Amino acid sequence: MARLLTGLSLGYFLVMLDTTIVTVALPSLSPSLADQQWISNGYTLTFAAFLLTAGAWSDRFGARRVFFTGLLSFAALSLLSAVSPSPVALIALRALLGVAGALLVPSSLSLIAAAYPVPAARAKAMGVWAAVSGTGLVAGPLLGGVLTQAFGWRAIFLVNVPVALLAVALSRSAPPTPPKPGRVDWVGQVSAVVALSTLTYALVESMFWLLLVSSAAAAVFVASQRRPDAMLPVSLLSRNLLAGAIVNFGLSGVLFVLSLYFQQSRGYSPSTTGLAFLPLTIPTAFNPIFTGRLVARIGSRIPAVAGFLLMSSGALLQAFFPALSVVALALLGFGVSLAIPSLLTAVVGSAPRELAGIAGGALNASRQTGAVLGVAVLGALLNATTTTTALAAAGGLLLIGALLFPGS
Repeated sequence: MARLLTGLSLGYFLVMLDTTIVTVALPSLSPSLADQQWISNGYTLTFAAFLLTAGAWSDRFGARRVFFTGLLSFAALSLLSAVSPSPVALIALRALLGVAGALLVPSSLSLIAAAYPVPAARAKAMGVWAAVSGTGLVAGPLLGGVLTQAFGWRAIFLVNVPVALLAVALSRSAPPTPPKPGRVDWVGQVSAVVALSTLTYALVESMFWLLLVSSAAAAVFVASQRRPDAMLPVSLLSRNLLAGAIVNFGLSGVLFVLSLYFQQSRGYSPSTTGLAFLPLTIPTAFNPIFTGRLVARIGSRIPAVAGFLLMSSGALLQAFFPALSVVALALLGFGVSLAIPSLLTAVVGSAPRELAGIAGGALNASRQTGAVLGVAVLGALLNATTTTTALAAAGGLLLIGALLFPGS
């Protein structure tokens, strides 16, 4: 069982690694700022857009099949990215990598739910899964810098191939998950992809007229989900999904604001800025294991609320006492590594087993949407006001997240 959990966790590790590993290599990938932005954002956009659909596919076609399809696709696309002849080709391949990454997240959660039917054991397993992914988040900038400097930028994509193949070998014992009978909800899937992708694109590119398209697609999606055989049953909608959006709004928004603050106000270099974030990122690599055990013992509500309160305290401390950055970032790191595993357990654990994939997809889609909104909203607030105001706004919203979370 430990081999299986390691393999499933490595799938999510790859997804998180690829969100950050390209960051330090961007100047080597293209001299064009627009190319650099889309090499990074192309992955984020498709990953966010396809999470909900990937959850539906996981339930409809079987989580085991979708997980292995995602892993093998990720390996193949990474290999093609390493030999990419141009920035345009690399942008397209990164977008496809985002789709493959979306396939891995809800399917791995669904397989964990199937392999660990006892709630306490499932909570511990999800803590390990979240901790391994946190390691990927931490390792990305450091590994990307080392590989790019030693072997060139192509190495940051080649490294994915052996990791994906190892995950395939370790996950071969994944339990079969019978496909959910019924028709494919094409209207729901297409409208969800259009709504999420246009929302992400509108915020990334400041093309706010696209918000009308996103709103129209969202309205179609909501209307289509009123049917009994809908992709996202109404029973899965809860305040937990909104709490998931808030936690990533706070995390991604604060990271964005502080990245600019450290480099523009404090004069840090990019590498020094990466090191400055270690008090935040290191707890995400080990604390989720503790959180999983805690949730198994006392339930998800208390750890989740504590996580939101710690994140809020960290953002407010950074806002009003910037000299205490190390303490503030540590509070954020421990807070997020309490909140996210608790959310995962509450959402996936409370869903029927045959809907675990779409439940995980819905949570991660809301989280990714919250991340995009966090960067856009706090970035705009930073541009119009001050760093203090932007961070204080994030701290206030995280306090609301603590009040919203119903737990389980």
